[in-house]
Amino acid sequence: MAKLDRLLNLTAALLETHVPLTAEQLRERVPGYNDVSGAAFRRTFERDKDDLRELGVPVETVTVDHVDPPRSGYTIRRSDYELEDPGLEADELAALHLAATTVQLEGLGTVGADEALRKLGGLPERQSVGGDALGAVPAPAPLAELFRAALERRVVTFDYGGTSRTVQPHRLQFERGHWYLNGHDVDREAVRSFRLDRFDGAPISGEPGSFERPTDVTSVRLRPWEYGDGDPVDADVLLDAEIAGVVRNEHPGLEVVEERSDGAVVVRLQVRSVPGLRNFVLGLLDRGELLAPATLRDDLIHWLDALAARRSA
Repeated sequence: MAKLDRLLNLTAALLETHVPLTAEQLRERVPGYNDVSGAAFRRTFERDKDDLRELGVPVETVTVDHVDPPRSGYTIRRSDYELEDPGLEADELAALHLAATTVQLEGLGTVGADEALRKLGGLPERQSVGGDALGAVPAPAPLAELFRAALERRVVTFDYGGTSRTVQPHRLQFERGHWYLNGHDVDREAVRSFRLDRFDGAPISGEPGSFERPTDVTSVRLRPWEYGDGDPVDADVLLDAEIAGVVRNEHPGLEVVEERSDGAVVVRLQVRSVPGLRNFVLGLLDRGELLAPATLRDDLIHWLDALAARRSA
């Protein structure tokens, strides 16, 4: 049984009971536990409780006095778990219904949207979300596995741009029409972002609980030179000492390939948008210089020459 199914079954069992349940009672009631040996069940159960609590599910541990000897029992108080009625008006529910109808996740049905709207106060005029969506958020092949890896804190390994990457997944984000994974690149010892439709094959997940998720998870930040499709081109840009710190603070995670004695640094950018790179370099004024490759350096020089010629004409 998939872990997600087991977590849902455990949550349902703890919500439905009127008295706290011991671990042994949960082992008998929750599908996915009854076919696991004693020691393995205990480890699995402890991990499942921790995962639910990390997701914000208030699993409470209490002492069960009506058994001899007294044991620990577990429950979820509905008052702590359930969403309070937000008191949405009919027009507000209708707006939510329209949003759920207009945009859906590719490959998924409307059951989840129906249930979510009912929890918020019901569907307007007893309607189901149903129908054909006007648009759909893409669901690339690695999405489900990466969600699981991020939830269970599993290190993932995948091929990306012809290189094997090992990443601690922190966040999945939909931005500008594409899904991105944000996480700690173990080999590069830095936070990196990866576009899911550029994965080469399926990611491979490691063991659960393999890393600690940082408290300040950063969102995906796309830089101007990263927009676009096609294979990236490495570009080296020199930042002088006076501006290097400012640029690196503004764009955290830049790869530094050279540190000079005067405080200047050379950063390497993965460029998919030449105009975006051009705007970045020109914004540095005389504090930055595009060093390589020669093709991009020549393109910038020719663009400036053409601009100067138009202005002098």
